[in-house]
Amino acid sequence: MKHDEPKSYLAFDLGASTSRAFLGTLRGTSIEMEELHRFTTPVLEADGHLYWDLDVMWAELQAGLNKAKVAAPNLKSLSVDSWGVDYVLLDDSGEPLRNALCYRDPRTEGLMDRAFDVVPASNIYSETGIQFLPFNTLYQVLADLREEDFGDAKLLLPIADYFNYRFSGRKVVEVSLASTTQLMDVHSKQWSRSLMDEFHLDRSIWPEIVQSGTRLGPALSDPAINVVATCSHDTGSAVAAAPAVGASENWAYISCGTWSLIGVERREPLVSAEAREAGFTNEAGLDGTIRFLKNLTGLWVLQECMREWREAAQVDWPDLEREARTAKYAFGSEQRAACIDLDAPRFLPRGPMEDRVHSYCREHGLGRLETRGEIVLAILSSLAESYRRTLNELERVSGTTCERIHLFGGGSQNQLLCELTAEACGREVVAGPVEATAMGNLLIQARALGGLPAGTSIRDISAASSELRVYSPRSG
Repeated sequence: MKHDEPKSYLAFDLGASTSRAFLGTLRGTSIEMEELHRFTTPVLEADGHLYWDLDVMWAELQAGLNKAKVAAPNLKSLSVDSWGVDYVLLDDSGEPLRNALCYRDPRTEGLMDRAFDVVPASNIYSETGIQFLPFNTLYQVLADLREEDFGDAKLLLPIADYFNYRFSGRKVVEVSLASTTQLMDVHSKQWSRSLMDEFHLDRSIWPEIVQSGTRLGPALSDPAINVVATCSHDTGSAVAAAPAVGASENWAYISCGTWSLIGVERREPLVSAEAREAGFTNEAGLDGTIRFLKNLTGLWVLQECMREWREAAQVDWPDLEREARTAKYAFGSEQRAACIDLDAPRFLPRGPMEDRVHSYCREHGLGRLETRGEIVLAILSSLAESYRRTLNELERVSGTTCERIHLFGGGSQNQLLCELTAEACGREVVAGPVEATAMGNLLIQARALGGLPAGTSIRDISAASSELRVYSPRSG
């Protein structure tokens, strides 16, 4: 290949609802992205549990790779990113002992509080810096131990790292995904020996932690293709591609999809009692950075309502947005406290989401939402309000002032949400890129293989390659 020929890379972005394969072709200081393959991330229900179907996922990844090799015969590399916390248990031959359990599986119920009887929450947080969520890897592992589900497990790999292993043959955990387990020492970026000992966990099943952008070696099926551990955690890749290129810009980010993650980028973790009590997390990012953020429910409640509506009739988002824009705001424009707590436990599982919204409103005296438009407006307004509260907390706890919000991911396409967020937060919102995770994945690959033009950063290319839209608060 000539030095000045375009270089192509393949990103597999696994989502809890939908997974995609993107081909990225670097042309000078911009990257062109093409979605080659998409599939619904397969969930199995068996024996009262929820599982990810690993065999189906692997077959879909193979299909995506085959399409990429046709589209780009000189494909340079590939990498897989995914959500955090879930994992695959491998036997001594490197095969899965079972399908991976889903974080929405109910088996971890009550285990977080029991864990605090062994190690106080303050100690866990000061060691790991991770927000307490009932489905964190730590509590999933404790559930497996309680149910004697570890069997003959010889190794544990998070979802994206498992598939990177299937491609490369190398069993390692990338640091951004390791940090979501609540078992990595946030200071040393290595597994916490003290926590593993106190919880009687077998340290031998936890593989080596490697840095973001590590080249894992040639693909087993095609040695001409490199396998790279980019940021295996999807949010890590997304934040790496945040188009924040102003050297003096003080910015926060919102990565908005099924989940919303709102935070700032730091050089050092912040594990104060105030940060712990406010529910902030310290996740590892590219180049030794820390993503100081809070996990919030994102578009999940709306997605589930739309799924139900589509089962009854054809429903498109433009129609719902028009209905929402003409709907009355049921809670009153001045009643900021009167909104739906989308993080309430009732909204976590799949199920009859519209009924849950109505029951929440009834129980909290919020009035009846009469139309689909009112439901959509109430959900998006509540989401924007949760952003406002969290941004204020973030600034208070971290001692920073954020002048601008970069909102990326699928939610950046939702113009009504972006408008409501700008208004609620009183800040300029820069929306895009939509596919921030895949873009970050692709550009970390390119950098790892020396493909970026001299003097050009990942964020420079992201900004040059994205259609960004700016929303200003009406009062600003």
